Amino acid sequence: MKISPITYLAFTTFILVTITIMASLNFAFAWVFYLMVIGQIFLAITVYKVLRDNYKTDKTFEHFYEDRPVDPIYVEAKNEKFRGE
Repeated sequence: MKISPITYLAFTTFILVTITIMASLNFAFAWVFYLMVIGQIFLAITVYKVLRDNYKTDKTFEHFYEDRPVDPIYVEAKNEKFRGE
């Protein structure tokens, strides 16, 4: 079974938030340290999984945001002097 990258992201976020809570509640240094090391390893794995995910889309930056689409603006430069002309 293939685990999606969002699952890795959720688990890594949970670990790192847990570290923050444990550090603020003065847990033993060893617990916080080892959990931090595990969290950093999972962070590296998460970045790798997200970047290597086989995700395809036909969207470009011209589509702007999906929740509020904007039509592309095309500007023609007429009678403009450019460098080197």
